[in-house]
Amino acid sequence: MSDRPAARPRVPNFSSGPCAKRPGWNLQALSDAALGRSHRSTLGKAKLKQAIDLTRTVLQVPADYRIGIVPASDTGAVEMAMWTMLGERTVEVAAWEAFGLEWVTDALSELKIEPRVHKAPYGTLPDLSAIDTKHNDVVFTWNGTAAGVKVPNGDWIAADREGITICDATSAAFAQPLAWDKIDVLTFSWQKVMGGEAAHGMLVLSPRAVARLESHTPAWPVPKVFRLTKGGKLIEGIFRGDTINTPSMLAVEDYIDTLRWAESVGGLDALHARADANAAAVHAWVARTPWIGHLAVDPATYSNTGVCLVIADPDVLAKGDATVAAVASGIVETLEREGVALDIGAYRDAPAGLRLWCGATVETGDLEALFPWLDWAFTQEKAKLARAA
Repeated sequence: MSDRPAARPRVPNFSSGPCAKRPGWNLQALSDAALGRSHRSTLGKAKLKQAIDLTRTVLQVPADYRIGIVPASDTGAVEMAMWTMLGERTVEVAAWEAFGLEWVTDALSELKIEPRVHKAPYGTLPDLSAIDTKHNDVVFTWNGTAAGVKVPNGDWIAADREGITICDATSAAFAQPLAWDKIDVLTFSWQKVMGGEAAHGMLVLSPRAVARLESHTPAWPVPKVFRLTKGGKLIEGIFRGDTINTPSMLAVEDYIDTLRWAESVGGLDALHARADANAAAVHAWVARTPWIGHLAVDPATYSNTGVCLVIADPDVLAKGDATVAAVASGIVETLEREGVALDIGAYRDAPAGLRLWCGATVETGDLEALFPWLDWAFTQEKAKLARAA
């Protein structure tokens, strides 16, 4: 395709975090925020409790699991779990992209734990059957945002496990079915599938996770901002809206707004369906487009949120990695300059390529409008190569 497309996406925001706001969002949606009020006030606590209660309803969190709002986004939530719960038994870490590797670094460098590490290159999963989920603690990401690879289900986790599982689900929560019976700690952040604002993380604990917290004393100092127990008992207030540090009430209001929107469109099933439809549109475009391919190798592991793509054109590949990276970068820069696709470059540590966010706040029609622009931008980049030859 050489002609410049005429139709444009109505919303060009395809960033993988912070992600597109929910359809129809505007600043007026935040007019009821508890601004200028203490988060410890009756109103502030009520807002935080509402965010927790709506999370339980929309995400269909089991009734006996606790939900807390914690500092430092998803990273803070994962590290809070690791700092307070690990050390009792051997730790297994599954890492197939940047964020899983971060948890390896935390365990090795900061906690001085020697975990069993199960690594795989970008685009593939490690051998999950090699992880001893019955006897050991397990840390893993449900969906690798930087690789476009997800675990297909929770079947690989032992139902009669003795350890705990810590699941970073930040780009899976609200978009993919989660095996709650196989998850003891689940974390996510508002700025992913729900398109909320950054800064805060969500920590969801099973009764088994609470039992670990109340029975285990870590061998290392635990910073105040990570402490979930006092006197050997869970600090229950954290899971009722008494946050550890001062939250942004504006961000809280924004999260409440998008949870209400989720309810209005049909709840969790509808959110899953929206993400699935978006990803299906991308998969169909890739299938009919010779110059692009998936970074993920196995279709059973394709993410339906952060869909990662690589250049597949043989003429470009023949010129080497530097040329591939230059073509991908050229596409990103051209479409950002045109205002039709913002922030679609691959994650900085991932193979050169593109990454399209397909979470529930993205409209399928905007993706459909984007595909001709991607084809057009690639044609421009390949023409540059021909002129330079």
